[in-house]
This record gives sequence, structure tokens and C-alpha cells, in this order.
Amino acid sequence: MPLNLEKKQAVVAEVAEVAASAFSAVAAQYRGLTVGEMTELREKARESGVYLRVVKNTLVRKAVENTEFECIQDALKGPLVMAFSMEDPGSAARLVKDFSKDHEKLETQFVSIGGQLLDASELVRLSKLPTKDQAISMLMSVMKAPVEKFVRTLAEPHSQLVRVVDAVRVQKQAA
Repeated sequence: MPLNLEKKQAVVAEVAEVAASAFSAVAAQYRGLTVGEMTELREKARESGVYLRVVKNTLVRKAVENTEFECIQDALKGPLVMAFSMEDPGSAARLVKDFSKDHEKLETQFVSIGGQLLDASELVRLSKLPTKDQAISMLMSVMKAPVEKFVRTLAEPHSQLVRVVDAVRVQKQAA
């Protein structure tokens, strides 16, 4: 059933709001997927914090105007499912990459991040970006390393002294 003007405006407003706050976008052709497979994809998207929507390309073009995803307007061709990463830049790419391993009919068309339109081959590179928790963990380990090394350096003369005294004790007991 075709959408009337009010419903189209609501869809454009919803997608525009999502696009304004999303980190990255992935578009994939879904031709040939069953309803059950699409439902499974939507469930995985909800679990991983990805906004997933099948929208007409003309509505997506209007929705991404004046956002960093404006660069995708010319690449919107064919039946596409749009996946927007809402929590971290790589979540949509991970979702599409993992789902397309088991379902070959889901074909990535393009990726967009930081106002740039990237080829579908960049999906793997984008999917390897760390999650927010992983990035914080990596940052904390880098920040913590100098302090740990400093503490070890301060403690080393004391531990050396203890080892020397122990060696002298063992030597005297043996004699």
C-alpha cells in the first residue's frame, strides 16, 4: 500500500533525525532475502544498536540532506536496506558483514563515514573499528602504562637489595 504524503514526511523526518546523530551508514541490497531472514537481521540490528530501515531511495535522499551522509545521494540505486550505526562507527558494518556471511543475497553497496562515500570493499575495514568499550580500554591501557613502569622502576632497587641480602644469607648458611 503506497504511503500518503503525511506518512512520507514522517518517514523522512525519522530517518533525518537518525542520520543527524549516526556515526556511519551502510547500504546493502536485500533482494532475495526471505521475510524470516529480514526479521532475523532486524533483531540483530536492535541488539547491536543499529537503526535498520528499508526506505525508498527518494525519501532517503531527502532525509540525508544537510547531514554528513549527503554524499550518499547519488549512490542510492535499487532496493536497499539502510543501516545506521548509533553507538559506535563500526556496529552497522559488523552487522552487515556478519549477516552476509550466512546470507549471500545481502550485498553491500556502499559505506559512508565522516562525510565520505566509500566503496563496499571498505566494509571489512570499518567493521574492525573498536567498540566504545574497547576504545576506552585501549586508551586506559596506554594511559596506565607509564605509571606502571614508573612504579616498577621505583620498586626495583628495593627488590634487588632484598635478593642480594638473601643471597648473602644463603651463602653464609652454606659455609
